[in-house]
Amino acid sequence: MIVCDHGNMPRISAATIGEHRAQTRDRILQAVAKLSRDLGIDAISMTEVAAEAGITRTVLYNYFPDKAALLLAFTERVTTYFIEGYQRELPGDASPGERLRVFIRLQLAGLLAHPHPGAADLSATLGPDAYQRLADHVAPMHEILTGIIDSGVACGDFQATDVAETARIILAVIGAERIPLLRGTTTVEKAETIVSGFVLRALAAS
Repeated sequence: MIVCDHGNMPRISAATIGEHRAQTRDRILQAVAKLSRDLGIDAISMTEVAAEAGITRTVLYNYFPDKAALLLAFTERVTTYFIEGYQRELPGDASPGERLRVFIRLQLAGLLAHPHPGAADLSATLGPDAYQRLADHVAPMHEILTGIIDSGVACGDFQATDVAETARIILAVIGAERIPLLRGTTTVEKAETIVSGFVLRALAAS
């Protein structure tokens, strides 16, 4: 049994070194989620992440050498949660419109449950090279959305002259609800109603 105790910091116990590392990594990413919600991504320092996670800065840097690496890992984790949730909650016989509503609802719920910065914030924070790696991480979400739009166009439910650009616009509309959700000025349910209604009207085939 491995037990780490950094003064008064929370103890992490695991049967193997691999389990210990997984628990520590999870604790770090949970700390990023909380600090993102409380402070905003730009204000977070590695020192604050280490303190929130209950580890030393040296330990944190052993897992993530800089803030860019930390944010990339966090965003990748959020993307994984979304894809798993979409696969779990989507009815097998759902129409394109129903699939799009599920996509929007899970995106909005993810913004609240796992706060992560918008594209502009990340671009400024990470720099162009790391931002491109981030784009590669979140590509599966864009692929899901373009697949939904493609299927809707194919069956005549949607109209879209440029599917990829339409998907980008939809993601931007969803992202616009990030700050209101985190500030508590709207709810996932209210935002879903507004965003889904707007998007489905925009896509409706004439």
